[in-house]
Amino acid sequence: MSKPVVSIWGTPPGAQPAAAEAAPWDTEWELRNGTAWVFHRSSGQTAVRRPVILADGFAMGGSNGYELFDGLENGEYPFISTLRENGFDVILLGFNERSASILDNADVAIECIRRTVADREGDARLTVGGFSMGGMVTRYALAKMETQEEDHETSTYLSYDTPHCGAWLPLGVQAFAHFVKKHWGETNPLLRLYSDLVNSPAARQMLRWHIESGTEVTLDVAAGQDRKRTDFLEALHRVGDWPQRPRLLGVANGTGTGAGNSIPADDIAMGAVGPKVNAQLRTQGPGKQTVAQIAKARQAAVSINTIGFPELDGAPGGLFPKAPLLEDAANFGMAAMLAAVINGQKGNLTHNTSTFVPTISAVASADIDDHTALYTKVDRESSDLHDFLCATTNEGHTVMTPELGQWILAQLQEA
Repeated sequence: MSKPVVSIWGTPPGAQPAAAEAAPWDTEWELRNGTAWVFHRSSGQTAVRRPVILADGFAMGGSNGYELFDGLENGEYPFISTLRENGFDVILLGFNERSASILDNADVAIECIRRTVADREGDARLTVGGFSMGGMVTRYALAKMETQEEDHETSTYLSYDTPHCGAWLPLGVQAFAHFVKKHWGETNPLLRLYSDLVNSPAARQMLRWHIESGTEVTLDVAAGQDRKRTDFLEALHRVGDWPQRPRLLGVANGTGTGAGNSIPADDIAMGAVGPKVNAQLRTQGPGKQTVAQIAKARQAAVSINTIGFPELDGAPGGLFPKAPLLEDAANFGMAAMLAAVINGQKGNLTHNTSTFVPTISAVASADIDDHTALYTKVDRESSDLHDFLCATTNEGHTVMTPELGQWILAQLQEA
C-alpha cells in the first residue's frame, strides 16, 4: 500500500531523513503505547482548530511517522497538504505495536482524542478514523467512549478500506507460512515473520477465516473464525457495534458494481518444486476444493481443503498490498519468495496478489461469506455507514487516490 500501512502488509517505506532534515510535522505527541504527529493548517499555529485524526493500519512493529506521511502525501494525491490547504489540522496516529490487539490500540486512540480536545482552540468538532485496521481501532474507541458517557466531540467517523466485515487471506498462504516457520524458521528470521504476522492478535481479529498451523485441515465456509475474532466482535457489540453520534463515512478501494479483479477461481497461483519443499497453492473456488498441498521433499503432503467457500480471491475489493522491499511480493508472491529462499530457486507464480478487503466489507453492507453479495452491486441501503464511495477499479488496499481523496475532502467540508 503509495499507502499508509507499512511493512510486508503495507506501504513502501519512505526514505528516513538525515538527522539534520526537519520533520514534516509541526509537533509530536508522545502517547502511552503510541505517537501522534500533528500537522497544523498554517505556520505559526500552536493549537489545532479543525482536527482530523487518522490512525495507522496493520503491520508488524511500530508506526513510522515519516513513512506514514510519505505514503499519504507523495503518491497520486497529496492528501495531507490538501487537507491543510482547506483549513484542516491533520493528526496521524501511530502505534508502538501495530499487530497488537485492536482493543489495546483503541486505548491509544482514546488518549489521542482526549489530547486533541485539550489542545484544540475553538469548538470545532473532530473527524476521527483510520486506514484499514486503523478504522476498526477508532470505530471501537469512539463507541467505547460513548458507552462510558464520555464526550468524544466527534462529528465525523471515517474509515478507509477498513475490514468491517472481515479481511481475506488465502488459507493456503496462511498454512504455507506456518509450515515454513515450523520446519525452517529457526535458521532465518524472514521464514518466521509471515507466520508471526498471520498469528498476531490483530490479524486473528480481522481475518474472517484463520488457521494457525501448517497441518492438514478441512474447513467449511461457516468454520474457521479464530476465537480472538469472536471475542473482539463480542466486545464491539457490547459498546453498540458503532459510535452513535458521528456521521459514519467510508471509502473502499474496490468497485461497488460487482465487477471483480479477473483472478479466476480454483486456478494454480503458485507452484514450487525443489530439493527441500514442494508446494502448490490455488486460488479460492466454490464447492469442495484442495487449495494447497505442501510437503517437505520426499515426505507426504499436507492438504488444505475447503467446502462451500465464495470465490474470494477474485472478488471486488482492495488488493492485498505488495511489499516493495521484497520484490513487490504480495500474498501468493510472498509464499513464492519463501519457497525460493528455502529451495534456492524460484517457483512458478501465476497470481501474485488477490482481494484482501472485499468491497462489501469496507462499506459494511454484507458478510463476505456470501458469494452473491460479493459479486453484486453494493446495496447502499444495507450499509451500516451513512455514506460511502467505492473506487472505479479494484486497486491496492489503502492506496490514496484523487478519486477517494477528493470525495473525503468534499464530505469534510460539508460537515
